[in-house]
Amino acid sequence: MAQPPLYLLSGLGADERMFQFLDLHHPNPRVLKWITPDPEDTLATYALKLTQQMEPSQEPPIVIGLSFGGMVAQELARQIPVKRLILISTLVDTNQIALHYRFWGWLKVQKWLPFEIAKRFTGLGAWLFGVDSAEDKAIFRSIIQDTDVPTLRWSLTQILTWHSPSPPPEAIIIHGDRDKLLPVPKVPHLHLVKGGEHLIVLNRAKEVSELVNRYLD
Repeated sequence: MAQPPLYLLSGLGADERMFQFLDLHHPNPRVLKWITPDPEDTLATYALKLTQQMEPSQEPPIVIGLSFGGMVAQELARQIPVKRLILISTLVDTNQIALHYRFWGWLKVQKWLPFEIAKRFTGLGAWLFGVDSAEDKAIFRSIIQDTDVPTLRWSLTQILTWHSPSPPPEAIIIHGDRDKLLPVPKVPHLHLVKGGEHLIVLNRAKEVSELVNRYLD
């Protein structure tokens, strides 16, 4: 019996490089590519645009979303049928977002911070995302340097203004218990990676792969 289509959404500004260490038991996993948003786009309208990259299928797809991609995946799953939604290191309940993020949103810091300069100094970001090894730091640095700043500002605005009180009921959630960037969700269907930080797809790829593969049939 053929497996359902599998689509992956990476983190903010990231691409298929984030998933390179996963060993997924699927013949054709596809990473949806980020597109340039229109200024008036919301996460919901943006997610719907990404569905144009999906191939027609008689069976609903499995969608994996990482970090920001998990937020977009949740909006996608509210608009099209999905067989399963797998969320990794993401926000699933905006009521649980940290107070300092709310404060930053109130100040609209994403509109004036000098990201062009910050892209040159990735040490703090690597610590925040839980990136330790030289190889992972090189991947992280290359992704940061490739990130489009206007799209980054739009995306951060969407995150800070997003309202989602709960994930879709079919969501399977994988999260590191030491994630410094996003809180551990207080939801059912939660798989905790002990000692895992935000980018568990890179430095805990074996464990994440084993968890994901349980839900690919």
